Amino acid sequence: MIRYALICEHAHEFEGWFGSSGDFDDQRTRGLLECPLCASKAVSKQIMAPAISGTKRTVRDAGQPSQAMMLEAMGRIRKHVEENFDDVGDTFAKEARAMHEGKTEARGIYGQATPTEVKELVEDGVPVAPLPPEPPKKTQLN
Repeated sequence: MIRYALICEHAHEFEGWFGSSGDFDDQRTRGLLECPLCASKAVSKQIMAPAISGTKRTVRDAGQPSQAMMLEAMGRIRKHVEENFDDVGDTFAKEARAMHEGKTEARGIYGQATPTEVKELVEDGVPVAPLPPEPPKKTQLN
């Protein structure tokens, strides 16, 4: 596996793992690569130093996503779900199970479920995922 530091046309930095050096070029040519923050398909490799083992311990945070970047990505995901999916409130477990069993038409939904309901859905193979929390207000950040 090869890890590349990647950047999109909007200067969002992220990383990608590829099976070989040719896989990056192949996936970019086919339009399969996109920025996880803005969905831009204009993705390129960044210059990066090779990782060389040494005797001194060093702290590497240059390629780590910043807190602000992660909060922005989570906020975009939440906004997308709220704008494009149906809010079914506290009937989420019932609706998700009915769609999984083919009793109702499949569609994007979100809502609330108890921990017990979520556990039962997962055990029964119903695909569910938690909705990212609302991003904190700037006044709440350190």
